[in-house]
Parts: sequence; structure tokens; C-alpha cells
Amino acid sequence: MFRTGRGKIFFCFVVGISSGVSLWDTNIIEVVIMAKIKLTKGELKKQRDALKQFEHYLPTLQLKKQQLQVKILEVNKALQQRQVVLAGKLKDIEPWAGLLADPQLLSTKGVDPEKYDDTWAALRQWIQPQDVRTRNINIAGANVPLFEDVIFAQPEYDLWHTPFWFDKGLRDLREMVSLLVEVQLLKKQKELLARELRVTTQRVNLFEKIKIPECQENIRRVRIYLGDQQANAVGIGKVAKKKIEAKLMQPA
Repeated sequence: MFRTGRGKIFFCFVVGISSGVSLWDTNIIEVVIMAKIKLTKGELKKQRDALKQFEHYLPTLQLKKQQLQVKILEVNKALQQRQVVLAGKLKDIEPWAGLLADPQLLSTKGVDPEKYDDTWAALRQWIQPQDVRTRNINIAGANVPLFEDVIFAQPEYDLWHTPFWFDKGLRDLREMVSLLVEVQLLKKQKELLARELRVTTQRVNLFEKIKIPECQENIRRVRIYLGDQQANAVGIGKVAKKKIEAKLMQPA
């Protein structure tokens, strides 16, 4: 809100609207509505045009809100499923997790025993992701990351100098890390979608509960005033006509 030199207060509302090829490509339109409207035909046209714009773009915002709500439900379901899988993987790892302390791992080819204090530190170099592959997708105007894959370093070790459980253990630990990364990305998706839904809901409420009723009320006020002015003009015209007729009928 800002005040002009003449003391009139203007409310500026900026909203993204969809246009073009993609449904959610956004342009910016600025709608300026005076707090104190002018009771003129020009003002009536402005208010009607503003109302037409609000009513035109409101269904688009409502559709966007519905799509975001549906997508958030889908992400919540996927997140719960991956968390169940992760819990199962952790349960599978727990019985043999103590084997990670096996000092034989420090004698594995490719592991420098002077560089690592314990076997877990030595194993971590093979389960720490080198790269997390994602791609961004647009969901109802929100850009969210989509999990694709986790890339690990290729382990080089001598099968004769590693414990028999090492291959399966390494594979299970990598699957656990991949699940952790996927769960974090799903949480990020949920956060971004929830933020976009919150903004969209605010815009829908602003259109439905403030802007559209405000325009309708302004149009009603201007029409009533113009109607009264027209009625007054007709009454004045009739009175003036009667006076002229009466004057003409008077004898010279």
C-alpha cells in the first residue's frame, strides 16, 4: 500500500497468471483498485474489467490448488512406503552390524590401515555417495527434485583377504544409503509443494473473499449512484419542461 501526493490510497495486488503453451507458465499482472472509488462511468468500466479478470483467473488458481493437494497426498504415500522399506532394511542390517568392527577389514586391499582408525571408517569410503542423480520436474508451477540414482565409488578389494559377509554387507549398506537419500528428497518435494500450496491458497482466498466481493460492491455502489443521478436529471428535466411550457402559455 502506498499514498499518492493527492492523498488517495491505492492497493496493489500482484498475482501470477497462467498463459501460453504451458498451463503454469506465469506472467505478472498488476491490478490496482482504489480504496475510495470514483462514482463515474469510467470507474464503473474499470471495476467491471477488474471483476472479469478475477473471475477469469480464479478457476485456474483453484485447479492449481487441487493439483497440488493431490500431488502432496501422492508424495506422502510414497514417503511412507519408502520409510517402511528403510525400516525393514535397517532391521535386516542390525543382526550383523557388529561385524563392521571386524579388524580383518583393515587388511583389505585398497584400505590404508594408517589412514583409518577403525573398520567403519574404512568401509565408509565405499558407501558414501559420489553423486546423487536427480532431475527437476514442474508440478503445478513448483519445481521439485525427482530421485533417479545414487552413484558409489567402485570398490577394489581382494576376495581372499575380506570376510565372507563383506559383499552382501556392502550391498545392503549401499541400499540403505540410497533409501535415506530418496527419503530426504521426498521430504524436500513435500516441503516445496506445501509452500506452493500455501501461496496458491492465499491467492484463491484473496480472489474469492476480498477482491471479487470488493469489485461487486464497488460496481453496485457506482450503479446506484449513476441511477440516482439519471433519475434526478430526468426529474429536473421534467420540472424545467413544465416551467417552459407554463411560461409559453402565459399571455403576452
